[in-house]
Amino acid sequence: MTRLLDGFYRSLLYLAALFMIATLAVILLGVAGRQFNFDVPGLDAYAGYSIAAALFLAMPATLRNGDHIRVTLILNKLEGNARKLADYWCLVAASGLALYLAYFSLRLMWLSYVTHDVSPGSDATPLWIPQIAMALGSVGLALAFIEDLALKLLDQERILMPGAEMARTE
Repeated sequence: MTRLLDGFYRSLLYLAALFMIATLAVILLGVAGRQFNFDVPGLDAYAGYSIAAALFLAMPATLRNGDHIRVTLILNKLEGNARKLADYWCLVAASGLALYLAYFSLRLMWLSYVTHDVSPGSDATPLWIPQIAMALGSVGLALAFIEDLALKLLDQERILMPGAEMARTE
């Protein structure tokens, strides 16, 4: 199951990279448009959609690679069962918050689709399209936290995605 989820997280990470490249392309197109006097409506909105997509799609792999910043000031002071209990509490709380975010991201995307909500900008993009990336990333983050909690409950060590090493961000 872990290998399947790691493949999902890696796929989302590759999509995030593509959206970063798309952000660059949109910005360069805007610069070229100003230099050569042509206009493409909605470029600012598309750059924003791409940045948001890259951010949300990269969250699950970032967590699995150990690159999320954990504030361990209090955890490092705890020992034994108190530390273990605090770790469980943190994972349960993070899983709950991530599930909450995933639910409301999916709900927002669905409502935008059903109500035919469009961007107020000149591009008039149906908003459910860019919201897909937010929903996918949120679901992936929730799965990653739940997977970490399950591994902790099974008393197993979290295995980083292949090629990753734990960040020194604590």
